[in-house]
Amino acid sequence: MVMHFLLLLLFAGSLVAADEEPFIGVNIGTDLSDMPHPTQTVALLKAQQIRHIRLYNADQGMLTALSKSGIQVAISVPNEELLAIGQSNSTALNWVSRNVLAYYPSTNITSICVGSEVLTTLPNAAKLLINALKYIHSALVASKLDSKIKVSTPLPSTIILDSFPPSQAFFNTSMNQVLIPMLDFLQSTQSYLMLNIYPYFDYMESNGFIPLDYALFKPLPPNKESIDSNTLLHYSNVFDAVVDAAYFAMSYLNYTNIPVIVTETGWPSKGSSNEPDATLDNANTYNSNLIKHVLNKTGTPKNPGIAVSTYIYELYNEDTKPGALSEKNWGLFDSNGVPVYVLQLTGSGAVLANDTNGETYCVAKDGADPKMLQAGIDWACGPGKVDCSPLLQGQPCYDPDNVVAHANYAFDAYYHQMGKSTKACDFNDMATISTSNPSK
Repeated sequence: MVMHFLLLLLFAGSLVAADEEPFIGVNIGTDLSDMPHPTQTVALLKAQQIRHIRLYNADQGMLTALSKSGIQVAISVPNEELLAIGQSNSTALNWVSRNVLAYYPSTNITSICVGSEVLTTLPNAAKLLINALKYIHSALVASKLDSKIKVSTPLPSTIILDSFPPSQAFFNTSMNQVLIPMLDFLQSTQSYLMLNIYPYFDYMESNGFIPLDYALFKPLPPNKESIDSNTLLHYSNVFDAVVDAAYFAMSYLNYTNIPVIVTETGWPSKGSSNEPDATLDNANTYNSNLIKHVLNKTGTPKNPGIAVSTYIYELYNEDTKPGALSEKNWGLFDSNGVPVYVLQLTGSGAVLANDTNGETYCVAKDGADPKMLQAGIDWACGPGKVDCSPLLQGQPCYDPDNVVAHANYAFDAYYHQMGKSTKACDFNDMATISTSNPSK
């Protein structure tokens, strides 16, 4: 009977449908002594082809700069605003009016994070969390945006107890008074469970029980994998084990169709003497392997093929963030937009291909309409005054003889001719800025 129940839980994951391609996004913190201007940040996002971001607030400057960028944005109700919103439907309406309606749809807001890790950082406010979720959602319903913008709240993975083996995982029962109505809300609104997963901290706190390679997504031989003795599923990394633990914990409460999205994960690139594994190499290894794991649609052992969209923590190193040295060094870039390390992403597409030391190019968007691309070529080579003679038959850039390759040449030539202005890489929304050289 027990095994039958576990098998039901195991295959319940088939009910979790991915309604879009999995993505890698980044969190953008602001504890920097020299925070880049929002337009600089958006230019960096475009250059790195980062199409999904999460803000810890609803900053007016960022939301304005993101207008017409196409970047999908998760905005946040900061914890300090949670109490007011959880106590007043009208306050929630005003918040949505100021921070969503004022920018949408020009700025592509796709989700609202109501608070962050409220159950553990603000336990006294936990009872108001459900109200805040419902009031924000009701405000979206009133504006007919509830089908466009999801509402959820990021939770720390520490609320999952006994997380290995994953099939035995359960939520901290002392939080059920809030968790169960929260899961009801997520299920009824077709939203997702937002989870912050930090294998770095799991590894550091395990006193050697968790091997470093297992935390870093490094390939493991089968005899080194962890096996769930109930399901016989093999786990080769901490990340997948925690995601599956969340799915099993929800299953035990009879919620089997709420997808998981990871709102924070990453690895610090620098630490103090008591943080010896916070290194450039380990940060690079973790984030590179994470990106490949998500974008390759590997899924988890419980839900193979159902990838978990993930936001990396974080875009910039936050040099003024309080705490240990490692707390200041989770970023992929410094405040000047220079990569902290070069991600190893061969074969994983263009997102975060930050290996060109700031060089950017203008290229045709994937899936762009060939007729529109040809119109863009004609314009660049005509009114745009680009020298397109290298595209003629017998000339060095004629091959490959297809509209995408020719558009890459014409668009990039115009982009460089105009001083690499972001506005010069649009071509009726058929072009995008890339760090990958299209001529290679």
